[in-house]
Amino acid sequence: MKAAILKDINGPNCLEIKDIKMPEPSSGEVRVKIVASALNRRDYWITRGGYPGTKTPCITGSDGAGVIDKVGEGVSPDMLKKEVVLYPAREWGESEIYYGPNFRVLGMPDQGTFAEYICSPAKDVYAKPEYLSWEEAAAIPLAGLTAWRAVFTQAEVHKNQKVLVTGAGGGVSTFIVLWCLHIGAKVYVSSSSKQKINDAIKLGVTAGENYNFKSCYKKLFDQSGGFDVVIDSAAGDLFNEVLDTLLPGGRYVFFGSTAGRPPEGLPMGKVFFNHIRIQGTTMGSNAEFSDMLDFLTKHKIKPIIDSVYPLSDIIKAHCQMEVFGHTGKIVLLNNLTD
Repeated sequence: MKAAILKDINGPNCLEIKDIKMPEPSSGEVRVKIVASALNRRDYWITRGGYPGTKTPCITGSDGAGVIDKVGEGVSPDMLKKEVVLYPAREWGESEIYYGPNFRVLGMPDQGTFAEYICSPAKDVYAKPEYLSWEEAAAIPLAGLTAWRAVFTQAEVHKNQKVLVTGAGGGVSTFIVLWCLHIGAKVYVSSSSKQKINDAIKLGVTAGENYNFKSCYKKLFDQSGGFDVVIDSAAGDLFNEVLDTLLPGGRYVFFGSTAGRPPEGLPMGKVFFNHIRIQGTTMGSNAEFSDMLDFLTKHKIKPIIDSVYPLSDIIKAHCQMEVFGHTGKIVLLNNLTD
C-alpha cells in the first residue's frame, strides 16, 4: 500500500509518499481501507519535532473514515464492508475523568491515517453516519471529539448560556461553535481574521472581535453582558482579559496554550471570590465519541471543510495549515491506486 512517511522533523517537506507492506489485522482487529483522512494541528507540529516523543520514520494522521475490508480472529465477518469512522486514539482507559497510562493519539507512535489502509481494534471503529460524505466523516474525529469534551463534559454548556470561543476558524474551535449553537447557546468569538469572524457569524454566532485590537475582550463583555463559559486555546498575554469576561460562577476551559503562559500570573482573589472554575481538557473517551456521533446524526450536523487534497498533495495540505490559511478542516482523499 501507499502511505505518507515522515522521514525527518524539518517540516512538511520531509513527508514522502512511499510503498510499504500491507498491514494485517491481529486478533480483535479490523483492517480499514481509508477513503478520506484529515489534518490536525498535531500533524503539523510532528513534522517540526514539536510534539513530545516524536520519532521518525512514522505515519501520522488521527482522522479517518473508510470501509472494513478484512477482519482478524474473533471479529464477526458481519463487519466486512461496513462503512466506518475511526476513533482517533488508542486505549483511553477505564475512567471517564482522565485517560489511562497507555492512552495515545492515533498517528505516531501507532500507524496513523495518512495511508491507504490501517488496522484498528474493532472496538475503535464506529458506523459512519449515512448522511455524511466521506470527506465530512473524516473531518470529525479528533477536532470534533476535543470540542465535544470541552463543551459538554468540562464546560457543561446548556441552552441559553453565553459562550465565548477564542481563535475562531480552527478545526476544534469551529466544532465548539457548532456544538454550542445546536444546543441553543448564544455564541461570541474572537479571531485575528475579519473573514473568520464573518464566517462564524454566518454559522449563527452573535458577534465577534479581532483580538489583535485593543480592548477586544472588553468590547465582547459589553456586547454580551458577560459570559457563562469561555473556551480558549491560546492563554498568553490576553489570558487575564479573557478571564475578566466571565460572570460569577463562570467556567474557563482551555485545550491549548498557543500564545504561551500568561505573563501576569493568575488573579487568585478574582477566581475564588467569583467562584470561577478553570479546567484543562484534551481529547475524549470512546463513550464520548459515541455520544458525539449520536448527536451529530440526530441534528444532521455537517462539519466545516475548508479544502480537499489528494494524499499525494499532503505537503501542500500541511503548508496550508502552517500559515493558518483555513477555516474548518483540511481533508485528504487517500486512495492512490484505484
